[in-house]
Amino acid sequence: MSDVLRMEGLRVEARGGRVLVDDVDLSLSKGEVLGLIGESGAGKSTLGLAALAYARPGCRITGGSILLGGVDLCALDAAGRRAIRGTRVAYLAQSAAAAFNPAIRIGAQVCEGPIRHGLMSPKAAQAHAVELFTALDLPQPQEFGSRYPHQVSGGQLQRAMTAMAIACRPEVLVLDEPTTALDVTTQIDVLVMLKRIIARYDMSALYVSHDLAVIAQIADRIMVLRHGRCVESGPTAQVLSAPRTDYARALIAERRAPESVTGVSTANAPGAPPPPPLLEVHDLHVGHAGQPIVKAVAFTLARGETLAIVGESGSGKTTLANAICGQTAASVGRLHFAGEPLAAHFSARGREQLRRIQLVLQSPDIALNPRHSIDLILGRPLRFYFGLRDTALRSRVAELLLLVGLNPDLASRTPGQLSGGQKQRICIARALAARPDLIVCDEITSALDPLVAEDILVLLRRLQAELGTAYLFITHDLGSVRRIADRVLVMRQGSIVTLGSTADVLTRPAHPYLRKLLASQPQMRAGWLEEVLAAR
Repeated sequence: MSDVLRMEGLRVEARGGRVLVDDVDLSLSKGEVLGLIGESGAGKSTLGLAALAYARPGCRITGGSILLGGVDLCALDAAGRRAIRGTRVAYLAQSAAAAFNPAIRIGAQVCEGPIRHGLMSPKAAQAHAVELFTALDLPQPQEFGSRYPHQVSGGQLQRAMTAMAIACRPEVLVLDEPTTALDVTTQIDVLVMLKRIIARYDMSALYVSHDLAVIAQIADRIMVLRHGRCVESGPTAQVLSAPRTDYARALIAERRAPESVTGVSTANAPGAPPPPPLLEVHDLHVGHAGQPIVKAVAFTLARGETLAIVGESGSGKTTLANAICGQTAASVGRLHFAGEPLAAHFSARGREQLRRIQLVLQSPDIALNPRHSIDLILGRPLRFYFGLRDTALRSRVAELLLLVGLNPDLASRTPGQLSGGQKQRICIARALAARPDLIVCDEITSALDPLVAEDILVLLRRLQAELGTAYLFITHDLGSVRRIADRVLVMRQGSIVTLGSTADVLTRPAHPYLRKLLASQPQMRAGWLEEVLAAR
């Protein structure tokens, strides 16, 4: 079988001569899916982007060849490269929300590629878009394109992004973590859709992911990358069942580890009296534009305790977190913190209450100002809450970096000079700078590879033991819940369906919805996806 895409001796460098991809050979046959795995900084996305003869700003392809159907993309001029991007090789990003212009209707954005490349007339492109919306099982395909990106769900927007990527009928798809930010049930639907679309349109694909269970469901072969080099490759079943290298074995062992409850319990030791509640939520209701989102939610959180909040997209997890942080005011209900009433909106809360509750967001790339240095980012809460200046400020910044396991020398860098895991540690350090009693963690490990995510979980557990901090841990990853949570709160359509200890909730699920979530957690074996679909 001839190769649709072949890379030979590929080398990609960043400014200063730092090597991102080092002498990598890659081949992709027609109709094949090749999974690219490895930890953050391994070169996965850089290699995927190279298939479009593209390197990120500040980087460049400095060696090797990229052959697409026998044409060396490295030998093309800028116009030639632009001509193949989207038409013969297309890119499917991790964030569908970031891939769309929020001010332009979805249909116009899907039609733009075929029209701009001169492949279809506007009328033909519109008809093709409807055909794609139908093939992707989007609701009301004739009218779907008239909606704006914010008017559809995350799973629907992911499908629309797929339509936009394949609108020019490319030969090769580069799939860069397309399901990472999705909940487990939506992830299954998107994986099924991707498999069906690749087969229907006879495309080949490079699938970049840090989730080996996802790779096991879609990839024919796997390439394991580390520090920009290929350390192992082979058929998916062979690599997952009998990896040849220590690094591949470590990745696989880390993915299998979350399958059992670790028994974390820092706040409620057996036989100990229950500690007084730090946070009390009473009959909380939150709505938007007249629609109820959070309904009659009530729970307590103790000092030094971790409560995980899980559920599908749209279940109300983040809205609940925003209400607790005062970013979305509740319409009904009461909040108490450390025995005192907590105003519904942060603008009515005192400085001390603001200090004691901190929020860490999912994406550090959005949460951190790319133009500010790390010492400026960490110094702001230190100046605001404690009035630190000069030597005292620099000393505390260094202490915070050490506290989260980073070298104080990083203080002079900007976020763009750090890895994903390092940036997330900076976000945690910024929250810790306020010396909070409660940190709300909103999907903070979902975009990280398993080894880095485990480092973050270990860090959170260590900080909790040292500082007594309580966590609200919002996630769709039940593996992370098993590793860090004392208790679990399961939400569905804005209401609580289950609340209890991690061991009880996850090992003896009583509610059908929770059983569905557990059954939807991808397993690292080929054929699992087909089994789940057959059982539906």
